[in-house]
Amino acid sequence: MSRKKINEKNLTVRFFVCTIYLVIITILFVSAYNLYEKHMNVPHLEEAKSTKDYAYVKISRMSERFAYIEEKNIGIHYVIEKEDTGIWHTYIIAINENEINKYKDLIDYSYGRIDNVPKEIKVYGYPVVINDKLKEVAISNIKNFVPKDNEVVITKDNFDNYLTNSYLDTTKERTDSFDPILTLNCLGLVFVIILFIITLLGQEKKVMKIAHKKERR
Repeated sequence: MSRKKINEKNLTVRFFVCTIYLVIITILFVSAYNLYEKHMNVPHLEEAKSTKDYAYVKISRMSERFAYIEEKNIGIHYVIEKEDTGIWHTYIIAINENEINKYKDLIDYSYGRIDNVPKEIKVYGYPVVINDKLKEVAISNIKNFVPKDNEVVITKDNFDNYLTNSYLDTTKERTDSFDPILTLNCLGLVFVIILFIITLLGQEKKVMKIAHKKERR
């Protein structure tokens, strides 16, 4: 077989192999992107499955603090999240009281101190299970915040149904957990890209020769 035909055959094989690598790279890239999106997705507080899930709540109204953790300067507040349909939900959040000015308009609007409807705020944090002591304080104070037309009487028995069993601690910064599947996917993607470049440049034979020499040693 002539050298020209051999070169043409090698080019054909190389093109075929590179095409396969490109398909694999595309699949791995899309898979990695979807895994990353899923890993970074932040659920609503009610959709959080554990206290390790970083979650959010949208606030359209906010109460004055009804409980206080003095050593950490953390205030506990009621908040209302209003849906587009007009339905509202009440939650409990913890904030750093040094940042209270951020929520001033929401608080003032809730108590009729201002007429202008403030822009809602989306807050993030980690769920913290409400203990019995905080639950008692929350039950005794909620009547001072919820709209007067709310006829539901909050008790220990229905507390979780109306306020959930957790409050959102916004003072905790997000800590991304290690995702082994995403990591393996990215490593596989890098490995295939390297193989693609080696094949594209026609250096696969040299790499194989170096590998064989190392094995002989």
